[in-house]
Parts: sequence; C-alpha cells; structure tokens
Amino acid sequence: MPRFLIIRFSSIGDIVLTTPIVRCLKQQVPDAEIHYLTKKQYSSLLSANPRIYKVWEYDDNFAELLPELKKASFDFVIDLHNNLRSHYVTASLHRPSAAFPKLNVQKWLLVRLKINLLPRIHIVDRYFSAISKLGVTNDGEGLDFFIPAAAEVTPDLLPETHRHGYIAIVTGGKHNTKIFPPERIAALCPRLPKPVVLLGGKEDRERGELIAKTTGGKVYNACGMFSVNQSASLVRQADTVITNDTGLMHIAAALKKPVISVWGNTIPAFGMYPYLPKGKESLSSIVEVTGLRCRPCSKLGYPSCPKKHFNCMNRISDDQILSAL
Repeated sequence: MPRFLIIRFSSIGDIVLTTPIVRCLKQQVPDAEIHYLTKKQYSSLLSANPRIYKVWEYDDNFAELLPELKKASFDFVIDLHNNLRSHYVTASLHRPSAAFPKLNVQKWLLVRLKINLLPRIHIVDRYFSAISKLGVTNDGEGLDFFIPAAAEVTPDLLPETHRHGYIAIVTGGKHNTKIFPPERIAALCPRLPKPVVLLGGKEDRERGELIAKTTGGKVYNACGMFSVNQSASLVRQADTVITNDTGLMHIAAALKKPVISVWGNTIPAFGMYPYLPKGKESLSSIVEVTGLRCRPCSKLGYPSCPKKHFNCMNRISDDQILSAL
C-alpha cells in the first residue's frame, strides 16, 4: 500500500486548493494511503475528507512530530507549501519527494516592475506538477470541501427573513487592501435582490455591525458567530456568494456556488482565482479595476493602501457587482 504525505501548513484557501491533489491521488493510485500535514488551527478543514487517512497537526512541535512522521515511512512526500519549514520536514524524512513551482521571481517582477512573465496557469495545475512523476493527472472536477455533519447550520438559526434564500457577502480578508470597504458594502446591500448574510471571523464582527446598522433588517451579521466549517455550510445554502480574495472564496468554488470575487491589490493573474470544474467556469465572475499602474502592489497585501487612495477598491462600482450578479 503506497503511503503519501502532503504538506501544506496554511492557510484556509491554500489548503482548499490542494484538494484536487488528494482526490486524484486517491483515485488514480491503487490503495493509496494519504496523510496530510498542516497547522493545528487548520486541521478541521480536512477532518471530514474521506480520502485522507490521517491529518497530522503542526503546532510548533517538530521535536515530537518528526519522529512519528519518520515511523510512518512514507513512500513519497508531496510538498505543496515549498517554504523553509516544509523543506525541513522533507529533508528530515529522507524520503522521495517533489514540490511545485512558486514563481516568486515572476511575481516579484510583476509587483515591483510591472513585467508580467507569469504563465497563464492556475496554482492548482502547478500543484499537479509535484505529482506528475507518479502519473497522476488532473480530472478537471474542481475543488472539494467536506462539511462535518456537526457543523451544518440549520435555517432556523437565521432570522426568519433569511430562511428562504439569501446572498452571502464575505466581509473579511487577511490584509486590509484585499477587503472591499464596509461603507461600500453598506451602499450595495439595499440594491441587492435578496436578503444578505455577512460572513467573516471574529475580527470582522465590528465591520459587519457597521454594515448591518446602516442597512436595516435586510442584513444579518454572522461574522464571528460561526466556525469556518459552519460558515461553509452557510455558503453552501446561499444563492450567490460575493467575496473578497480570501479563503471562503475558494470554499464557495469548492461547493460549486455562483461566486462574484472582488479584487483589490491582488490580481487573478497570480493564479489563485476561483477554480471550478470544467464546464462550470461561468459560475465565477471577477470584478476588478484594470489599468491601474500601482496594481498589483503586493502578492499578499498591506494594512492600508501604500498610495493612500485605495483606487483598486474604491473605483469598483456597485453596478459592476450588480451586473455580475
């Protein structure tokens, strides 16, 4: 029985983007036993995946973890993080391994010099290069996300006005320059044809309150009230998802929902736009401001706009989003 270890420590979206590797490896390698190493805080994202034999949790515990990983005697290590920490694990295990191309030089050239040498290929397809020598190919079925039964959110937990259909708006993001401003969301919500559920973490609660306060009963602020898996359940039940470039965007794509992604300082050309099955690409609509000389200003993001104007978000009109909807 061939035993594989996949390494991806973080974060939500990046982990979801590795799920086609898990699925295709399990389907195309007979009797594959798939293990997955990730940070403890993200292990719940994989806990219900029936194709993963064991999730190993990293919590600054390499002293205890590495000896146990060595005992597992993996046949092949698939490094889908490709950083110093994952290199350390791979080198320590002394097993055959492969990583994927991160294209950091090309990203630097695009961010700093606005020279675009990036290949037009999604990061998911770059992940597959790490297992090409195993003869595993992409089946074109998109991403996976499995919601644990205990995390399913029943409609009765929502206001009665939101139990018969709603639009989910993801308000958060790891960096402020990837977040559509709350005052812009507040202006958009009254123009939407259905009630709105705001999704995000505890850090987004105040932002959600600001939006809900100015839009009346049409908006329900669920930010910080549900776990990631519970938020995924709310995404699955939504009619449409409007989202920043963040983890729930990829979860929405995995659940095959119509998704409108709003882009600020990052750009789809980095290869991390919503990844959908072949034939269902029309479920994704990308809303962005093109032609800005300062964009992209980072491959990740900043606490605030380096140029102080935040035109990458502020120049997005409500009509662009409504047209996508």
